[in-house]
Amino acid sequence: MKKRFRVAALVAGLGVLLLSLSGCGQSLSKQNVLQNDKDANTINWGVKADTKLFGLMDVQDNNIKGFDVDMANHITKHILGKKGKARFIQVTSQSRIPLLKNGNIDAIIATMTITPERQKVVDFSNSYFDAGQSILVPNDSNIHSVKDLNKPGTTVLGVVGANSVQNIKKVAPNARVLELQDYAQALTSLKAGQGEALTTDNGILYGMAVQNPGFKVVGGTFTREPYGVAVNKGQEPFVKAVNKAIKEMEADGEYNALIHKWFGNVPGFNYKELER
Repeated sequence: MKKRFRVAALVAGLGVLLLSLSGCGQSLSKQNVLQNDKDANTINWGVKADTKLFGLMDVQDNNIKGFDVDMANHITKHILGKKGKARFIQVTSQSRIPLLKNGNIDAIIATMTITPERQKVVDFSNSYFDAGQSILVPNDSNIHSVKDLNKPGTTVLGVVGANSVQNIKKVAPNARVLELQDYAQALTSLKAGQGEALTTDNGILYGMAVQNPGFKVVGGTFTREPYGVAVNKGQEPFVKAVNKAIKEMEADGEYNALIHKWFGNVPGFNYKELER
């Protein structure tokens, strides 16, 4: 009898735990994140820390800096007011959506392309940066465009969870694609000769080229990659607030000032195409 009682008690306890966890998930989806952020006077942003020009950790002061970070700061002020605070949490291409879905962050602003597949899982703001996919190669490379990659024996480096990996498989199906965990690892692999080219969005690649003079971006862009701010499903007020903030930034010149700040002096990058 005692064993049966203990088993029954254990099962009942597990049932309560599962119901509790289920309730947490349901309450999270029903929360008004925008109102929560207004109450806390803080927005928790997921940003990258390995991507120069967009989000890169500054080892001098341990702060993440870049265009995405500045955009998040400005959007926060437009939504919460001048005293509003932006809190930054480091994400990768692979971790950003799980962290958002789990409630660890309120929004993602991390070179995230708006795609139909992702729109099934998260909601996006309007595009705040219109990128395009390209390739990075050593200065002495014989590869001049994505067409040169489409042959057996060629290895292209990419990052797990990035839209660029799927794109390159479509335009260069005969190439082998090697996926690394982040851009730092991908660039290290390119330097080590483990691939002939590294592919992702042009803005990210130009950032790598700035840091690594022995490499260059070639071939122009072969896709359109509009970046959006991602939020959880069911958070329409938050999306509307972000879109309103972006429009205000464009109208008062803030947006173009940030474009010029981060991309105006990047060799080979036509930043004027991005101005609004």
